[in-house]
Amino acid sequence: MDKLVGVGDRIRALKLFEHAYQCQQAGDLEGAIRLYQASIAEQPTAEAHTFLGWVYSFSGRYDEAIAECTRAIATDPTFGNPYNDIGVYLMELGRDEEAIPWLEKATRARRYEAPQFPHVNLARIHEKRGDVLQAVAEYGRALEKMPGYRPAVAGLRRLQQRVN
Repeated sequence: MDKLVGVGDRIRALKLFEHAYQCQQAGDLEGAIRLYQASIAEQPTAEAHTFLGWVYSFSGRYDEAIAECTRAIATDPTFGNPYNDIGVYLMELGRDEEAIPWLEKATRARRYEAPQFPHVNLARIHEKRGDVLQAVAEYGRALEKMPGYRPAVAGLRRLQQRVN
């Protein structure tokens, strides 16, 4: 029988998550991995799975990163970060076509603190393919979400130079 998760478990999980993030910021990736795993053992959250995947990606461990993001989505399908992250990891692996549906799902996520990210990532794929109009549209969507977002502005400038 699954154990019931209490307030103490949530508090311990959050403290472990915070310590993991501090290790990550300090460059102690192994410590961060250990602490994110401990946080997940206390109480699985989409955030802990996503951040664990992020740390794996720093070492090029993309398959493990994708697996953690998949677990994050199973834990909370409304959290946008893991969809975008899977897309980015697939892009890093040279699998842009597989990345597109994940990035599109990220654009529709209800809970996402940085909703401009997947639009810029989609724009990068379209730009790479030479689909200028689609790239411009995605950079524009990113700017609608976050006016002045530098990667989107830079992308639009780059495209403008290509057309001139």
